[in-house]
Amino acid sequence: MAHIADLPIVLRTALRLYPWRQIADPVPLTVLRKPITASTVALVTTAGLVRPGDAPFDDAVAGGDYSFRVLPATTDVAALEEHHRSASFDHSGIARDPNLAFPLDRLREMAAEGAIGAVAPRHLSFMGSITAPGRLVRRTAPAAAALLAADGVDIALLVPV
Repeated sequence: MAHIADLPIVLRTALRLYPWRQIADPVPLTVLRKPITASTVALVTTAGLVRPGDAPFDDAVAGGDYSFRVLPATTDVAALEEHHRSASFDHSGIARDPNLAFPLDRLREMAAEGAIGAVAPRHLSFMGSITAPGRLVRRTAPAAAALLAADGVDIALLVPV
């Protein structure tokens, strides 16, 4: 993780002046009603990962690209491309092992060992560093949740970057 003193002056200033939002209401959640060993698990990453040939996230969207990409369970994790727009962290770890940001290989191992019931058929990749999250909250998040619900996902693990 970058230290603020190591960042360019423009980024340091932006981080200090940014009007950070606070969530007043509690974050909604659902109680798991079955054992983890019988649950279907999906991954949701904010690393801006895409499969080769898929459209990268759009850096030109003011406030951040609020779309998401679907990553099938058959995705080759090593082939994923990272298109995260932030310079506020060291990207080299994800470049060496995308499982740091999208641990699908570890999830498959957990399913094979019986630690979870099943790996979901689809997983989601978002762009982190969305400075204007309104469209994400109003439009994209409900669509993403509906997709995971349609897949019978019991647990969605957020892997923030």
